[in-house]
Amino acid sequence: MDKEEIFKRVAQMEQQIGEMYKGLGGLKEQIVELIEENTRLVMENQRLKELFVAKEPSLPQQTEKLPPSQKAEVVDESTHKGVNHLSNLYDEGFHICNVHYGRLRGDGDCLFCIAFLNKSSKEK
Repeated sequence: MDKEEIFKRVAQMEQQIGEMYKGLGGLKEQIVELIEENTRLVMENQRLKELFVAKEPSLPQQTEKLPPSQKAEVVDESTHKGVNHLSNLYDEGFHICNVHYGRLRGDGDCLFCIAFLNKSSKEK
């Protein structure tokens, strides 16, 4: 190998290292964004759990002392409350469909969410 060829290979390796460094920087930015999003979602999840626990007493405690016919009514009422809860989440801007559940919605409506709400309202 002559000196010129060695210098060309070193220059190529420097260029490849530079490209890898840029790629690594991009990955680092994506990791930071994912960590921030994860933290935001954990906090939002905790807030929603606290709201849900504050509003909804647990179903088994309510139905333990009821006769079977009244238990069915409580379960139906609970299902109605669940659908209302999902409807409220949708109105607050979150997806409730199985495709994007829990993600923030954009400007428009989600056809999957609307179909789910329509199906749930027909089942009542």
